[in-house]
Amino acid sequence: MNIEWIMGLVGGGLIGMAGAIFLLVNGRIMGASGLLGGLVDGSGRNDWRERLALIAGLIIVPGVVAVAMGGVQTHLTGNWAVIVIAGLLVGVGTRLANGCTSGHGVCGISRLSVRGIVATLFYIGAGGLTVVIFKHALGVI
Repeated sequence: MNIEWIMGLVGGGLIGMAGAIFLLVNGRIMGASGLLGGLVDGSGRNDWRERLALIAGLIIVPGVVAVAMGGVQTHLTGNWAVIVIAGLLVGVGTRLANGCTSGHGVCGISRLSVRGIVATLFYIGAGGLTVVIFKHALGVI
């Protein structure tokens, strides 16, 4: 039986639980881009340890799980130019939307935030349109 969907379910549940705990303990939304942005622009100096711990956990834990499971297969393109440009565009998009998938998608929708719901609809739509154009029409990725 294919268990990939179970991994997604468990991962989503963990992200949701982390967002709920972060909100209950800190009274703030767990938006990864906002936490990282506060480290970069200096506005998060007073709680930099907490911000750094969360960002490090977002990077380290999946790596540890991947190693423990013997590696994971991704469908990421080998074209580094596409990866770099995509990463920069995601960064610009999160600044324009004042948040990212964890802030708007996980925490915003769960709080029935209209702004979070609308932002999520737009970035999911933009992602789908990007795949159609760059993968199926242009064959770049």
